[in-house]
Amino acid sequence: MTRHPPLELRRTAASVDAEALFRTLAAGYEDVFWLDAGAEAAQGWSVLGVGERDARGPGDVRLDCVAGAASDEPPFRGGWVGWLDYESGAFAAGAPAAHSEGGPAWLRVTAAVAVDHATGAVWELGDGNLLGSLSERSETKRVERAQRVEALPDRTASARHTPDEYTALIQRCRAAIRAGDAYQLCLTTRFLVDGPHDDVETYLRLRSATPAHHGGFVRIGGRALLSASPETFLHASGGLIRTRPIKGTRPRGDDPASDAALAAELLASDKERAENVMIVDLMRNDLSRVCVPGSIRVDGLWEIESYPAVHQLVSTVSGQAASGLTARRLWDAAFPAGSMTGAPKLSAMTLLHELEGAPRGVYSGCFGYVGVDGALDLAMVIRSILIDGEHAVIGAGGGITWGSVAAAEVEEVATKARAPLAALRADLPDAWRR
Repeated sequence: MTRHPPLELRRTAASVDAEALFRTLAAGYEDVFWLDAGAEAAQGWSVLGVGERDARGPGDVRLDCVAGAASDEPPFRGGWVGWLDYESGAFAAGAPAAHSEGGPAWLRVTAAVAVDHATGAVWELGDGNLLGSLSERSETKRVERAQRVEALPDRTASARHTPDEYTALIQRCRAAIRAGDAYQLCLTTRFLVDGPHDDVETYLRLRSATPAHHGGFVRIGGRALLSASPETFLHASGGLIRTRPIKGTRPRGDDPASDAALAAELLASDKERAENVMIVDLMRNDLSRVCVPGSIRVDGLWEIESYPAVHQLVSTVSGQAASGLTARRLWDAAFPAGSMTGAPKLSAMTLLHELEGAPRGVYSGCFGYVGVDGALDLAMVIRSILIDGEHAVIGAGGGITWGSVAAAEVEEVATKARAPLAALRADLPDAWRR
């Protein structure tokens, strides 16, 4: 692989309104991204930029000998931004998979702006002047399109499965678990909202309603991924590989007392703790294939993280990258993520292919950046929307164990789908609202 040098890095005296810059970039460029630390973020980095489509992608980048970025400099110094879809990963792992809906997509970044939310520092990457204004005509065209889309009435989504059909699939999952074919299965479904859609305004509504530390907007070749993901799939810096699987969900309460009670119920749930620890064990096994023997650690177990719509049960697993480890070898070992398959992974993916009977697409995949210097940060594609032409797709699901209660699992799917659908100004189908 031809190595690309890091982009030129310049700290500026400017302050940045990230939302305004995003609107301008999205109006002027077809291929654009915003890796977003979240609305009102007080820590972390946001990176906005543009790039050129790269079919080969960053798979050959080495992750084992990276010096971590200086503490005041952006963690991303140039490289690739994009996504991996679920079906391509399942097929590469040896599982049967539905026909891919477009496959992986990557941009090689040519210019970007990075914002440090802890200090307010702004950095420019590359030769482009993204902080300079783009054409007024491009902005006018964006506003005209937004006005046409916003004038449409609110819509109702269609669903791949009815609640009754999803309940029947849950029972089939439980039967497979009882038979010993799996310990846990992450069963998913899909909601579709016909367009047109304004991807920019939809994303701004999504991030406002459900800010998340790994949110993002990535538009490549006319397809736009809009995400309010709270889940880190893989992070690499200084040769340390880390994953933070989420398993266990409760809705937020209507008042402080009920909210605290729901968080406590999640933490105390035997079913949720068992589900979480099964995925932790799976991820420990996955990372052990590509990390230094004896370096795997569980740095956090069963930690509650709270977001505007849900409480989540989160754990953290890490390991030291083995000599010669590349991004592709890491993906071969760990992708698709165990939190979106179940365990054992290959058996789970095989069963889910039969049960779900249709592709997941980018949902259940991952997105983010791979740096030319070997830094990597990929989030799970959950709480997300994919807009492709006149269609917008939202995936949602949950982990099924022997102890699952079907009514609770159906409600969890509805809870997860509500915020992305609201960003599209769409409602759940009637049956799912009930």
